[in-house]
Amino acid sequence: MSSSITQGTRHTWLFIILAGFFITNAVTAELISSKLIDIPLSLGWGDWKIGPFVTIVGVLPWPVVFIVTDLINEFYGPQVIKRLSWITAGLISYCFIIVFMAMVIPANTSISPNTATDAEFNKVFGQGIWVVAGSITAFLVSQIIDATLFARLKSRTGNRMIWLRSTGSTVLSQLFDSYIVLYIGFILPGTLPMSAFWEIAPTNYVLKLCIAIALTPAIYGLHWAVKRYLGTHAVGHTN
Repeated sequence: MSSSITQGTRHTWLFIILAGFFITNAVTAELISSKLIDIPLSLGWGDWKIGPFVTIVGVLPWPVVFIVTDLINEFYGPQVIKRLSWITAGLISYCFIIVFMAMVIPANTSISPNTATDAEFNKVFGQGIWVVAGSITAFLVSQIIDATLFARLKSRTGNRMIWLRSTGSTVLSQLFDSYIVLYIGFILPGTLPMSAFWEIAPTNYVLKLCIAIALTPAIYGLHWAVKRYLGTHAVGHTN
C-alpha cells in the first residue's frame, strides 16, 4: 500500500515539475519573441555564400520545451500534452493581458531613477496583437501536431527508436511553428517584407531542428533517469 502511494506521489511530482518547466519556458519564449538576432555563421564555397543568419531570440528557451514535450508524451501520453498545451496557451494569453495592462498604467519615475519610463517599458514589452496571435496560434498548432505524430510513431515502434518519435515529431511540428508565427505576427500586419520572411523562417526552423537533433543524447539520458525514478510502473511506458 505504502509503495503504491509513493509511486503515485512520484508520478504526481514529476508531472508538476515537467509541467512547470513546460509552461515557464513557453511563456518566456513568447514574451521575448519580438526581438530578432543575428547568428554570426556563414557558409560558402567559392563565390557562393549564405549567412550570417537572422532568427527570433525566442528560440532560446525552446530546447527545454522540446525535451519536456517528449518526456510528457512518453510517460503521460499525448492527450496530457495536448491538454497542457491548451492550458499553456490560455496562460500565455493571460500573461499578455497583464503586460498590456501594465503598459497602460503610467510609470512614476520620480521615485527612483532606475524606474523605466513608459516609452522604455513599452519598447521592451510592447508586442503587437498580431505577434501575440501568431505566437499562440503557432504554439497550439505545433504542439498538437507534435503530440499526434509522436503517438503514431510510438504505436509503430513501441519502446524502441526513441530518437525517431522524438526528432520525427519535432521535424514536422516546428516546420509549422516557424512559418506560422512569422507570417501571422510579422507579414500580415506588414511589419516585415516577404523577402525577410523567406530569410528568417527557414533559419528559425533549421536552428530548431539542429537543436532537436543535438538534444537526442540528453533525451535518452532523461528517459533513463525518469524510468529509474518512476520504477517499473512508469505511466504510458511499459518495459
